Order: sequence, then structure tokens, then C-alpha cells
Amino acid sequence: MAACRCEPMDRPPVWLMRQAGRALPEYRALKESHSFLELVRTPELAAEVTLQPVRRFGFDAAILFSDILVVPEALGQPYRFREGGGIEMAYPIRNAADLARLNWTAGLDPLDYVSAALTRIRRILGDQTALLGFAGSPWTLANFMVEGGSAPEYRRAALWLGEDESSFAGFLEQLSAYVAAFLKEQIASGADAVQIFDSLASLLDPADYERASGRWIRQIVETLPPQVPVIVFARGPHWRHWIHSGARVLGLDWTVSMDEARNMIPADQAMQGNLDPQLLTATPDEVEQATLRLLSSMNGREGYIFNLGHGVPPDATVENISELVDTIRQFTWQNSKSI
Repeated sequence: MAACRCEPMDRPPVWLMRQAGRALPEYRALKESHSFLELVRTPELAAEVTLQPVRRFGFDAAILFSDILVVPEALGQPYRFREGGGIEMAYPIRNAADLARLNWTAGLDPLDYVSAALTRIRRILGDQTALLGFAGSPWTLANFMVEGGSAPEYRRAALWLGEDESSFAGFLEQLSAYVAAFLKEQIASGADAVQIFDSLASLLDPADYERASGRWIRQIVETLPPQVPVIVFARGPHWRHWIHSGARVLGLDWTVSMDEARNMIPADQAMQGNLDPQLLTATPDEVEQATLRLLSSMNGREGYIFNLGHGVPPDATVENISELVDTIRQFTWQNSKSI
């Protein structure tokens, strides 16, 4: 896998999911004078936050500091953080009139700041560290857009799917084309690989997954440059859907049995995951033991990337992240081919 920028290693590559920097004091110092949205929208600040965890921990990849909801915002549906927590969209997509408010004609111009941040990060990293871009899946984005933000239960997108599948498919088709164009632009701006986050995949029954989400992600993957690795992260049991697919890497959440996944996923498909993120709020000893168990279960597996099973929790500690990285670097890893 070219995105690792490495030959065969004496350990698996170490990446962390999005938001790896938010446990760091240097990130919190920036947050004292800048909002999250300012950090995302300002290329110099987004680059700085992206690079902070790489400087401190020496990860093998830098993951762009951004948010999946920059896509609906670029289409004319801004978002903000609620006082009590969670996301609120400026308005929900509930009918044809709401759909008509979205601006598909502006193209990617509203997301120029993302390209500028990636270009800056690529220049600073050179060829020594991989750079990853990402986007939300059409299904996951649609849930936020239709619900009007984050919610205890996401119901409206599934209702739309059930009541008028044709119009919902039309909406997802437009989203898919936009996400594909956005990921292509990230690649052109310096990303070595891109990840598609289907974080709300677990809302779907297996029988509904292909028509509601899988087909649209597949459509995106098929339009991306074939030499660029694509990582698909689908929460819940739907990782099986991506075996023998166009995805070069399967991202696995912390509920997945890695032994089962290792037996099912072919050797030419890389695996990424899947330490429980909440362990980073526990003790260093618990982090060490859980990391060793995961490494032992994956030892020598070609194309394995150590990662969390989801994003870094806000109350993770620097001490625990350091323990995780040190444990991996001290582990005796059986030689495997480069990925």
C-alpha cells in the first residue's frame, strides 16, 4: 500500500482515527483563541492541528483535521455546535423545497480551504509521512442533513428511504457525485489515501445496507484513481460487505472480532483497527494489555494497520496515547510484506 511510504517494517504502521490531536495541550491552547469551525476553515490552523500528533508521537500517517459536515455546509446547509453538545444544521432537509435550497452549482469552490490545508501539510511532511484525507459516506451525511443535526435516534432518513426510495436515491446520487469530486480534489492536493466514514452504517439492517449505503460508496470508490488506496470504515456488521470490493483497506470498529475478520478478509486487502477508543481514558496498564492482545492476534498479518476502532475520545490522555505507541514499537512483530 503506497500510502504507508514504507518498506517492510518491524511493526505494523500506526495511525489513529480522526481527532487524534484533541487530547493534546497544544491543541487545547489553540482552542482557547479559536473555535473548532475556525480551526477547520483556516488552512494554516488546520495544518497545524493535523501535524501536532505526528510531531509528538511520530505516527506513520497524518490525518487531515476537518469534519465530515463540511460537505453539507459547502452545499448551503451550515452547521454549528449546540450549547448542550451535539450538532445542529441550519435547517433540515424534509421536502422538495428544502432540497432546492442546496447549491450543487458552486462545485468545490466553497471547500478551497481544505485543498489549501492539504497542500500546506504535504509540503511540510515531504515524502516521509503519509497524508490521509476523508469524507463521510452519502448515507451518513444524509442522516445528519435530513435529521437536522445529531440526534439520539436517527429515523427520518430511513423513513424517507421506506416511503419514497426513488427520490431518496436521487438525493444520495447527487451526494455521491459531490463526495467523489471532493475526494478526488483531496488526492490532487496531496492526500496519499482517502477514507470514507460510514459511521451510521449500523442504523441499517444487512438487507437494506446495499441499497441505502453500499451502492453509493461503491460508486464513489469506482470513480477514484485506482492507484490511490481507499479505506472504507463501516460501523457494525457491514464490514463484511466490503470483502472482495474495490476498497483496498477495511476499517473495523471496536466491536468486531479481529480473529474472525483476519480469517475472512483476503491477504490482498489490508485491515485497519480496532482498539476500543475508550481505553484511552483508562489507565496506561490497561492500554498496554489491550494493545498487546490486539497485536498478538494480528501478528505478522500482511497489510495490517494499527488503529483505534473509532475517533479519539475528548477525555483521552496524552499518557495513554504515549503508552499505546510505545507498546507497539516495543512489540516483536513477525516480518511481513510492505503495505
